[in-house]
Amino acid sequence: MKIFWTDFASGTLTEIYEYYKEKASPIVARKIKSEIFKSTQQLKQFPYSGHVELNLQKLNKGYRYLVKGNYKIIYKEIPEGILITDIFDTRQDPVKINNPDRKPDT
Repeated sequence: MKIFWTDFASGTLTEIYEYYKEKASPIVARKIKSEIFKSTQQLKQFPYSGHVELNLQKLNKGYRYLVKGNYKIIYKEIPEGILITDIFDTRQDPVKINNPDRKPDT
């Protein structure tokens, strides 16, 4: 099974990297980014290993998530494989995941 990333999810991961690069160090930023990326690899063999994302359940698109550190890795199954749609900071209010300004499928 192949893993794809939306532009939105890739952009969010870049923002996380840039934040930690500035606030901590490039080493810390690379480690966090790498750990998030590596944690998605399990989905190749176990696409249902994440929990159903209840905050997105009303969309009926089968969103699931993995947790790595302070981040939810939001994904769904598509015919071509797994699509990573968002990296959501769990320190935020959970209802923000439904914010219309967030366009995770793009």
